[in-house]
Formats: sequence, C-alpha cells, structure tokens
Amino acid sequence: MEEHLLEVQNATKVFRSGLLRRDKVVAVDNMSLVLPGDEPRTMTIAGESGSGKTTLALMVLGLLTPTSGRILFRGADIHRMTGRVFMNYRREVQGVFQNPYEAFNPFYKIDHVFGLAIDKFKLAKSKSEAQQITADALEVVRLDPDEILGRYPYQLSGGQLQRILLARAFLLKPRLIVADEPVSMIDVSLRAIVLDIMISLKNEEFGISQLYITHDLSTALQISDEILITYRGIVVEKGDAEAVIQNPKHPYTQLLINAIPLPDPDQKWTEPLKFAVGDEVSVVTQRGCKFYDRCPFRMKMCFDTRPPFYPVGQNHSAACYLYLEGV
Repeated sequence: MEEHLLEVQNATKVFRSGLLRRDKVVAVDNMSLVLPGDEPRTMTIAGESGSGKTTLALMVLGLLTPTSGRILFRGADIHRMTGRVFMNYRREVQGVFQNPYEAFNPFYKIDHVFGLAIDKFKLAKSKSEAQQITADALEVVRLDPDEILGRYPYQLSGGQLQRILLARAFLLKPRLIVADEPVSMIDVSLRAIVLDIMISLKNEEFGISQLYITHDLSTALQISDEILITYRGIVVEKGDAEAVIQNPKHPYTQLLINAIPLPDPDQKWTEPLKFAVGDEVSVVTQRGCKFYDRCPFRMKMCFDTRPPFYPVGQNHSAACYLYLEGV
C-alpha cells in the first residue's frame, strides 16, 4: 500500500503578540489528519472564521511552521526538506487562495504567471513548448487561450482569474491542491463551474487530491469525500462528507447546518440561531471542550476534560460526551 500523501500529526500553531509577546492565540490546537495516497480524494476543512482553517492550509503549504507537531508529505517532514526534495514538494503541492485579484501583478499580462512557473521548474525546452502547455492548462479549466493570453488582470472577471490560478496549479502536475475558500469571492453563477473543474481534476485522468478549505457546507457537500469540522483550532467532528452534513452529531456542526438558508423561496428562513456564531479565536486554551461556553448540552465533564472522538456511524465520529455510553 502506498504511503500517505499528506499527514498532519498533532499540529499546533500559537501566535504571540503584545510588547513582551506574552499574549497568545492558539490558532490550531493539536490537529491531526490523513489524506491517503492510494487514490485521489478531496478532504474538506470546514468551520467559521477563527476556526484555524487557513492557518492549517498555510502550514500544509509550508508558508507557516507549526509551533509543535509535524506536517508530512509522502512520509517526509516538509519543514526539514532541503534542496531538490523541497523544490519537488513545491511543485507537487499547489495553493489556490480566496482572492484571485491579489494573486496577479497588475503591471504584467496573464502570460507572466505561467512563464514564471515554467521557467522556475524547467517545464519546457522551447518557447513553443511553453506556449502549448500553457494553452493546454487553460483549456483544462475551460478557458479559451486566445481570449485570455495577452490580456491584463483588470480585463478579466474574478471567475476567469480564479480559473487561471487553477490552470497555473494544474500546469505543474501537482499531487495535491490546497484550495482556501476558492469560490467565496466570485459570482454565484460561476461557483458551480469552478467546483465542477475541481471535481474533474480529481476524477478524470489527472488524479489530483485536494484539501478544500471553506465555511460553506453546501459547496463542501458537492465536492468532498471526507470532511473535518473545526472549531477554535480543534476538530470536533469528522468522517464521510455526506454522513457528517446530512446527519450532524456534534452540537457545533448542527449549528453550522442550521445556519444554512433554505433554497426554497416558499419557505422563509425566519428562525434565529439559538446561540451566536462569533469570529474570534479563543485566547485561553481550555482544558475541556472548547465549545463548552456555547453548548446547550454541556455537562461538568465537558468543562473538566476535552472529549475524545466517539464513533457515531460508519466512517463518522464526533468529539462529544453525548456519545459516551451511559451518558
């Protein structure tokens, strides 16, 4: 059996601030996950703002170093890679971020982002070969090269720019794409196209696994094989995407599901949330469940000790004492 493609082992990231750097924010708290290498899969990390999703993505991309724990890619610690091994990792793991407008230098034409990647990783032996692989990549994301190349970023829509970033990532033939909220800033009518492209990059002959970061569980259901629900830097529920979203077990996951407006115009979405959803990251690491202060089912044991994961279905588990036998 092939080694894991990606493994996050007890990763923690603490940010410090203040004059003496005594104030701390625990953005990711002892988080672990495994993305298999035997077949392409899409794993979603979902949660509200401040749940540690983007921090985790940046650690996987090697842009942040964990305070503790390890990030392994094909069995090797990415923060100990050097030389050719590190360059290969840079090619095989590509990021696509939330704001496509920030990814382009407005003084350069679109061709520039492809040229940089081709030159850095020596993907073409001639100018004509470089032009061909660029055109091929654009066609994979359903863009006409004749309409895209030679133009400046301001001449294109957000949806086009995001697809160009996917094409640039595809150009390198990666094993993994880390997509951080890739559809949140583009027109709703174009989101389905981008998500469908991401599905095709995994399912067709390309076989590219994906780590999909989102707060939108409706898009997660469309493209995910597996999902991890995060809250204040920890995973509270995980498993098969359809099982988690269709039958949520953790009170926090239930809150997220209930916060999704119904698409039926005949059914008004008027019922308020039973408890508020905040955007903050906890500055105090509780010894118990981090959802304790907002949970309507909290018990004394929840305050005293952080709950482990309990099975709540096939390939589905929740870190909640509600599922402890005898409770």
